[in-house]
Amino acid sequence: MSKRKAPSDDNCNSDLCDLLTELANYERNITKNIYKANAYRKAASTLGHLSHRVKSGDEAKELPGIGEKIAKKIDEFLTTGKLQKLENINKDENNIAINLLTRVSGIGPAKAKELVDSGIKTLEELYLHENLLTHHQKLGLKYFADFEKKIPRVEMEELEQIIRETILKYDDKYIISLCGSYRRAKSESGDIDVLITHPSFTSSDKELKKDTKLLNNVVDRLREIGFIKDTISLGPMKFMGVCRHPKDESRPFRRLDIRLCPCDQYYCAVLYFTGSDLFNQNMRAYALEKKFTLNEYSLRRLTSEGVSGEPEPVDSEEAIFRILGLDYKKPEERDL
Repeated sequence: MSKRKAPSDDNCNSDLCDLLTELANYERNITKNIYKANAYRKAASTLGHLSHRVKSGDEAKELPGIGEKIAKKIDEFLTTGKLQKLENINKDENNIAINLLTRVSGIGPAKAKELVDSGIKTLEELYLHENLLTHHQKLGLKYFADFEKKIPRVEMEELEQIIRETILKYDDKYIISLCGSYRRAKSESGDIDVLITHPSFTSSDKELKKDTKLLNNVVDRLREIGFIKDTISLGPMKFMGVCRHPKDESRPFRRLDIRLCPCDQYYCAVLYFTGSDLFNQNMRAYALEKKFTLNEYSLRRLTSEGVSGEPEPVDSEEAIFRILGLDYKKPEERDL
């Protein structure tokens, strides 16, 4: 479990957010209760975007995503400085070990429990039993310390420039977006999430989907300049790997995902992978109210029988908002 910090200037409820995130991790990793885990994460997201300090559970209960039970926990923490449920959780060394191991990229709750049940409870012990790990998990362990470090925005901007210049020098028809918290203008990012497309590739190209070189060629160029350092996996549509600034070997290694999307699905994907999660959920719910389905691939009108029709033509994010009758929200306005 992470150590909670006092509220900061950037987030005056950061200690409450940390508390709720710990509870979310417990529900996801230990009890496997995804519904509760998501509820805690939503509540943490809500508190994290407030410009003022929450003073009571009753006040918090008026906010979206915070119900009676979470409000009581907030009250207990504000009154006593701790939460008894978490105190009890942290007394169990297996809970602590599972939460630690799930921080290794590629290790999920089931694998972490399997390792803990076999007696592996620390990273040091995990290094001694690498034979039990997949390729992805081995790389997650190898780069664990660096992957734990947030990426400052100034570094993200430098890496984006390297990615763009390298790809467009190879073929200037590619369209490129760095998504996630970076696109929402946050000061830090956890990893680098890149979406690319090319006008030669549409969703109707079934053979291209199976064996496209549009992604492989991009990966090859980034590897040639020393940007990509390790490969976790590479398929026709998605690359997962490790990168580092090619001109500064003192920088940490970073997690890198590159996804190739058909150009007619690109802007639905950009919207989805930009987030935030809560913003996406609200958009999908609103779309259903307007008799549409929205996901990372398409926006489709529902028939009177509730069946999805053909994809709406979407040539920009603005088009999605316009079709749904919504005012456009810039990425930095989507951090609900």
